[in-house]
Amino acid sequence: MREVRNILVIQTAFLGDVVLTTPLVQIAKRNFGLAKIDFAATPETAGVLRNHPAINEIIVFDKRGKHSGVFGLLRMAKALKERKYDVALVPHRSMRSALLVRLAGIPRRVGFNRSTGRFLLTDVVRYEQNIHEVERNLSLLKALHASSKDTELPALYPSREDVSAVETFFRESKILEPASLIGVAPGTVWNTKRWLKERYVELVQRLVEGHLSVALIGGKEDESLCDEIVRLSTLGRTRQRQDGQVVNAAGTLSLLQSAELLRRCRLLVCNDSAPMHLAVAMRTPVVAIFGATVPQFGFAPYGKDDVVVETSGLTCRPCSIHGGGKCPIKTFVCMKEITVDRVYEKTKVILENVRAEL
Repeated sequence: MREVRNILVIQTAFLGDVVLTTPLVQIAKRNFGLAKIDFAATPETAGVLRNHPAINEIIVFDKRGKHSGVFGLLRMAKALKERKYDVALVPHRSMRSALLVRLAGIPRRVGFNRSTGRFLLTDVVRYEQNIHEVERNLSLLKALHASSKDTELPALYPSREDVSAVETFFRESKILEPASLIGVAPGTVWNTKRWLKERYVELVQRLVEGHLSVALIGGKEDESLCDEIVRLSTLGRTRQRQDGQVVNAAGTLSLLQSAELLRRCRLLVCNDSAPMHLAVAMRTPVVAIFGATVPQFGFAPYGKDDVVVETSGLTCRPCSIHGGGKCPIKTFVCMKEITVDRVYEKTKVILENVRAEL
């Protein structure tokens, strides 16, 4: 479609969803090299897209703030209409996203058949349940007769300032050997997707005893949890020169600074949460712990060396698409059955593989 000159991609869901949409932008740019591609995201997630070479402009859609309600939506639609987009790619399956691109008068509006606003789209693509979200998003390009068969990982682009901020964090935290750094992201929005705090504490202790340093990673909302893990994991431990270190980076770095920190890590241990996708985008191997959710939903880590640790064979699992506030059957067996030994062994395997590739 050589006439395509102006494309809008809209993804206003969670941070991980935005990261997993970057391959769509990258392949679209490869197919329509002369086109300008803008990306609409929320204020909470827009920052992660800065510096992306395939994105012309990041448009902040404050759907819970100044663009909320009917009049806010109309203001945003008017602003988009003035940009005269040829095509809107809408992986987000909400009514609001579909209505926005319709009100903006974008002539080609491509989304999924599971969108609640699919009747507002001009091109509806089947939502494939049993493939990865990256591949699902790329399938939207079929409507434009564009190639979407390439394997494509998410990609993020921290700036020099982001790199400098991480270097400053290392100095202030007195990280002696950044090359031996392991990332641990214990937080998540949903409690049923969170591995037990005391097991993260034990895992961190084992990593430190193995002469590795650990950086706890997360947002401001994860700061107190990470502080507690740092405190408990170092409680009563006699510091020796050969010991590793434990530091808390949660809530102190921006999204792209966190991504840069993850790039420096030898691997990341995390729940099914946004840091998992940040690590994949920075080519850092992941050990992902899945409880209420399952990889078959299409949101597992996408890197070649990534692994998932889960409890298989439970009739109660998965209990929901996103997770929830508490276990519906009050056992939390999906997470309680995942031992520190299992997770630690997976980290050792990845570390040995990474060492062999060096």
